[in-house]
Amino acid sequence: MSSPTLTDKVSKLIRQDILEGHLIPGQKLVVAELSKRYSVGASPVREALVQLSWTKYVKLAPQKGCWVAPMCKEELDDLFDSLKIISDVLLRKAMKSGCENWELDVLTSFHKLARVAHTPEQLNKSEWEQRHYQFHCALLEGAKAHNMYGFFSEIINQITRYRYYAINRHSDEALFDVSDHEMIMKLVLARDTEQATALLDKHLNKAHRYIESALTAA
Repeated sequence: MSSPTLTDKVSKLIRQDILEGHLIPGQKLVVAELSKRYSVGASPVREALVQLSWTKYVKLAPQKGCWVAPMCKEELDDLFDSLKIISDVLLRKAMKSGCENWELDVLTSFHKLARVAHTPEQLNKSEWEQRHYQFHCALLEGAKAHNMYGFFSEIINQITRYRYYAINRHSDEALFDVSDHEMIMKLVLARDTEQATALLDKHLNKAHRYIESALTAA
């Protein structure tokens, strides 16, 4: 058995290659080829693929092999339906019980997002996605609801694959506009629960439509 550290490293490398489109949905993943690609032995590759199957980035079929998980509109719709419900519940909880440290985290994560150049020509897509992810996490971490937040994390990690797929295929400047995020941040800090949750829902709907258009155009 390989070391957990090496397995985790290989898992992150494969995950990033899937996100960046170097390994495409439905592509067969051959252990020998991946071992050569990442200059590691077969054991950490096999273990990394099992790890990635837990987060649904990879599909394993006993006796048949392993593939990059496919994408489809039905799964995308299900993920966003779930994300909108859990985000609404968690944001309401966070705005009710969130402390000053939570408010500071929300403010800080927004400013970090806003500092990323957000025109398609200048954009560091990976950095944008990381900071976008951090902003949405910061909004909901104040809810103090460990199990629900774990469910949210699982969903948003799966949606990340779809987001990368979309931005790797066509650029839409509106997707990288921080105006929604800024207004959500201000409404959250003002503890305006109804307007904040309504705008977050609208924001998630826009992202859903953008990704869906990229997926159906493929």
